[in-house]
Amino acid sequence: MTVEPGFGGQSFMPETMPKLRRLADEARRRGSSVWLQVDGGIGESTIAQAAEAGADTFVAGSAVFGAEDPARAIAGLRAAATTHHVH
Repeated sequence: MTVEPGFGGQSFMPETMPKLRRLADEARRRGSSVWLQVDGGIGESTIAQAAEAGADTFVAGSAVFGAEDPARAIAGLRAAATTHHVH
């Protein structure tokens, strides 16, 4: 979780990224093909941070369902994640 669990619309907690990075590094070290999913506060700027830290699966609620054009929001999220994904 990249927010305190409980309800939608919370702010992303960047302080969770070092833990994600350590987990991604350890998974690669062990040759694991595990998918690392993040959930909470995911938007175009935060998805990039999470992808850089090693996440490859994302839950984005408010960024999609609160958007005027959900399909466009999804496309923007995918582009931001793909651009910054380091695996």
